[in-house]
Amino acid sequence: MDDISKLFDLLLQLIPGFLAAWVLYGFTSYVKPSQFERVVQALIFSFLIKAVLPIEKYLLLKLGEIFELGTWSSDSELFTTAITAILFGLICSFFANNDKLYKHARYLRLTRRTAYPSEWFGAFSENVTFTVLHLTGSRRIYGWPIQWPSEPSNGHFLLVSASWLDGEVEIPLDASESIMIPAKDVEMVEFVKNVQEIKNGSKVSESTSAST
Repeated sequence: MDDISKLFDLLLQLIPGFLAAWVLYGFTSYVKPSQFERVVQALIFSFLIKAVLPIEKYLLLKLGEIFELGTWSSDSELFTTAITAILFGLICSFFANNDKLYKHARYLRLTRRTAYPSEWFGAFSENVTFTVLHLTGSRRIYGWPIQWPSEPSNGHFLLVSASWLDGEVEIPLDASESIMIPAKDVEMVEFVKNVQEIKNGSKVSESTSAST
């Protein structure tokens, strides 16, 4: 019974970390790590959340001297811990999706990595522009991606304002609001610098490309 009680207490200590990790992976494209790594991650997150809790308690008690908020109890501590865990997960998700934190870290030469889960994901996050999808069979389609797969081998691209490219001829899909392309049919992705290059039938040699 003592072992079960200790295990239960450990799980209670880890719940804030698991909650923060659940929010993080729910709002990002990161692949969930192994079970052992998730436990370690939950331990780290729980420690950080617990470290912030005394500061929050102090601020809430000070605020309670001005506005009546009630008494600090085990229930209010549990509620504050849950809110802190959710906010912690949202903050981590924010920085994981925009690379702002890693950008400063790279500037300080602390790392060469980005916050993105893969080069594929980072390319689409940084290049918000029209794209040319090179498909199997030497086909090309041009359009604005509003959705794209998290991995190059699974999922679909959803393009709007799409056109087929046949040599120097552009064939607009005016009758289609959008078109969905399977990622498995895409051999290379080009991010267009100058939209006019496509409309004039020019080569897209200056555009950024990402090969699958």
